[in-house]
Amino acid sequence: MVEVKLSEHDLTRIEHIGAHSHIRGLGLDSALEPRAVSEGMVGQTTARKAAVVIVQMVKEGKIAGRAVLLAGQPGTGKTAIAMGMAKSIGLETPFAMLAGSELFSLEMSKTEALMQAFRKAIGVRIKEETEVIEGEVVEIQIDRPAVAGAASKTGKLTLKTTEMETVYDLGAKMIEALGKDKVQSGDVIAIDKASGKITKLGRSFSRSRDYDAMGPQTKFVQCPDGELQKRKEVVHCVTLHEIDVINSSCVFTVDASVEVPANSWSGIQGDNLSLLEA
Repeated sequence: MVEVKLSEHDLTRIEHIGAHSHIRGLGLDSALEPRAVSEGMVGQTTARKAAVVIVQMVKEGKIAGRAVLLAGQPGTGKTAIAMGMAKSIGLETPFAMLAGSELFSLEMSKTEALMQAFRKAIGVRIKEETEVIEGEVVEIQIDRPAVAGAASKTGKLTLKTTEMETVYDLGAKMIEALGKDKVQSGDVIAIDKASGKITKLGRSFSRSRDYDAMGPQTKFVQCPDGELQKRKEVVHCVTLHEIDVINSSCVFTVDASVEVPANSWSGIQGDNLSLLEA
């Protein structure tokens, strides 16, 4: 009998995995015909063939502002097909899932909960120029403390381009972000200097022979050239709900000594009512 002892350092944090987290699309071939098993989808070929018609109409802008109702018995794959449609439209297309029982368990009103769910499902793209560090990962060194809780983890990240190579010091948050995205040697990544967000661009072509087999989602890119740090136009995809959260966190101060005339209050209330009706 072999006894295996596991310390707390051997265990990694397990992220919550949803019931439909394996779905990557509708599972179609190049002729838009559904495969039996593909992209996490199994069966329901007729429903998937109908769903791809809606996806094509959305891409062509012919069904904007309209809704699609999927009806069926519990467990027949309605949510899976809906998520597959969202993934087929675009990988960054927001998808909000809400059960009817959640509306009755929430402390907010049902109208507010439905409005919040709708705004979680509507995404916008925001373009901006920012400073990014872009390069191929050469090595990741993480120094873990010998005693638990003694100090936070530190490390070093070595990045290179075709012209230069630099070593960066890592803090605990960056180490956690690298581990969450499963960044390893040979990956080409981009780091937003302002927010610290890490984007994995793909695997370097120079490391294409590291493994005998690769998954269909593996993408190979060239090693970046020029300087590691550069200004680049990036596109952030955010939902309307995320914008609401950002706006609600802003703090406004009002001078109580200023008296607002009564007619101004009536105008303000009228403007608010017109916004709510819109």
